[in-house]
Amino acid sequence: MSTERIILGIDPGTTIMGFGLIKIVNQKMEFMLMNELMLKKYDDHYIKLKLIFERTVELIDTYHPDEIAIEAPFFGKNVQSMLKLGRAQGVAMAAGLSREVSITEYSPKKIKMAITGNGNASKEQVAAMLQNNLKLKSLPKNLDATDGLAAAVCHFYNSGKVIGDKNYSGWGAFVKQNKDRVK
Repeated sequence: MSTERIILGIDPGTTIMGFGLIKIVNQKMEFMLMNELMLKKYDDHYIKLKLIFERTVELIDTYHPDEIAIEAPFFGKNVQSMLKLGRAQGVAMAAGLSREVSITEYSPKKIKMAITGNGNASKEQVAAMLQNNLKLKSLPKNLDATDGLAAAVCHFYNSGKVIGDKNYSGWGAFVKQNKDRVK
């Protein structure tokens, strides 16, 4: 009996949102797609958020992923950048939740560790490891797409283990795990 599932990985961003899809067939990983949503040309932050939401819903409706793995924003010194990244992540999560797709967050270090064995690996090292493991012919110019793909692969590698920092199966689970964030 064949078991099959699809994982959508997302690297949220307000300049570029990277994403990748993998299919798991009988516990073997197959590359499906990686790409990016270019948002640089838009000045209005709210338009960018709308586009992130719409593209995520479109990916869900087209490829029917069973799970979404999303990279959590890293903590930086610029509060405004953190706020924008958090909003981008939030609308991508809301898109998944609106379609009742299970979501798991992973820290950038956890994703890098899962792919390369080094939590401090560079984007280039992560991309090279994905290229080798998934037999990709070429890599995109911007490595945000490989970062999204890396989130999906990290989720696959962590399947069956205690995974991610947070896991949401729907709005109810999100509210239950984030009582301090919901009024």
